Amino acid sequence: MDAALAPNVIVTDSAARRIGEILSGEPPESVLRVSVEGGGCSGFQYKFDVTRERDPDDLVIEKDGAVVVVDRTSLDYLSGSRIDFVDDLIGASFKIDNPQATASCGCGTSFAL
Repeated sequence: MDAALAPNVIVTDSAARRIGEILSGEPPESVLRVSVEGGGCSGFQYKFDVTRERDPDDLVIEKDGAVVVVDRTSLDYLSGSRIDFVDDLIGASFKIDNPQATASCGCGTSFAL
């Protein structure tokens, strides 16, 4: 995908570090696929998968050894989002700050538009 035409999805330093740690234990050429699917308590939910498969129209984000791919359909829902990794008293998890979401659930993994 042409970077000039790509929707803006940001991976924070914290997320890149954690993704790099995860991928270091996986087979070569592995990436983290972030996608959006129907479901969850708010209508849509985020999905995170480690895979070696890439599609030609995926958005590829590379940062500090971490590689994240997002499929074309999910980009419509993730444009402008920030992928972060938080480790606090509640636990450690990836968090997506999505400016398009009009509502989200308490667990932060599902959202509505």
